[in-house]
Amino acid sequence: MIPQNNPHANYLGIKAEIDQAISKVLDSGRYILGEETAAFEREFASFLGARFVVGVANGTEAICLALRACGIRPGDKVITVSHTAVATVAAIEMCGAVPSLVEIDPATYTMNPASLIAAMTKNTRAIVPVHLYGHPADVEPILKFAEEKGLFVIEDCAQAHGAAVHGRKTGTWGRAAAFSFYPTKNLGCLGDGGAVATNDPGIHEKLIAERQYGWDRARVSRTEGINSRLDELQAAVLRVKLGQLDESNRRRVQVAARYSDSLSSLPLSLPVVLPGRTHVYHQYVIRLSDRKTRDTLLEFLKAGSIQTAIHYPAPVHLQPFYSDRFGRSDSLMETEKVCETILSLPMFPELTSTEIDRICDRIHRFFRVTIKDGFGSHGSVRI
Repeated sequence: MIPQNNPHANYLGIKAEIDQAISKVLDSGRYILGEETAAFEREFASFLGARFVVGVANGTEAICLALRACGIRPGDKVITVSHTAVATVAAIEMCGAVPSLVEIDPATYTMNPASLIAAMTKNTRAIVPVHLYGHPADVEPILKFAEEKGLFVIEDCAQAHGAAVHGRKTGTWGRAAAFSFYPTKNLGCLGDGGAVATNDPGIHEKLIAERQYGWDRARVSRTEGINSRLDELQAAVLRVKLGQLDESNRRRVQVAARYSDSLSSLPLSLPVVLPGRTHVYHQYVIRLSDRKTRDTLLEFLKAGSIQTAIHYPAPVHLQPFYSDRFGRSDSLMETEKVCETILSLPMFPELTSTEIDRICDRIHRFFRVTIKDGFGSHGSVRI
């Protein structure tokens, strides 16, 4: 089976370095907020081109803490997209704010800046654009709109480690930015982990307090806070992997190029890269003509021992917990259509040329069979 993602292969490729880093932490006797975390924060800030990075427990809490550090409070409205991991919306609600969901651009699947004006209310305080699949959101018009309306922009960079707009990395455009280091991410640890990046010294100080009970330097709680700390073991792993990230992202781009070259003649939509953007291909997402074709291709690939995924099978506003509050919306029609037709192919740096060819050959075979048999919305494919 070719997996859709393979963090274990990533570990095996740098096993000696990671094992050594873990052993160093174990021998140190310092397991929370020690030198490994401090060093990773400095090194990741340098990688991004940001002034500060604060390590936290996971990507969801990174969004929540970033919002709180920007002064977002219960009842405030925060604009984001429905086509995202539920974590984005869950994080907004964690800090008591109210999510307002807007439409995506059908080419990049990221926030459509033209949808922002209709979402504005007197209580709107922030925008959380999501850099989805490794392609940056259209941050420049989003920031322009936010400046005009006096809103904070907090970037969700969970899938965009190393992505850039005009050479400036995602995570440095908004007032703050949240990162996840879940194992399958471009920069992933061996458990949960997250971070917030910012260029604002005041926000940095608030984040330092908020991630640890609102403590000041003397461990006295001066403000509200939670327990959300990046531990030393994960920070040590991330330091090793950070040194490999540029090469890892280059390999993802190569995998994507091989996919695109092979699949360009088929009746499906391939990922786009808008001018001036650096795509780091956290996912390689294709789009089929309809749900029936997508689902049948998924099963056809599965029968050929090729694992795929759907990111995401339902937009947030149609998922059971949220549907009573949001439900179907004419303003989110593109979002709803996209979720019906997208499919994530295997994507990780360790994919071999032989595996990529096997995946592409299987997809070509699928379309040869569908054309031969006149496959349509009421047909089937011989697996």
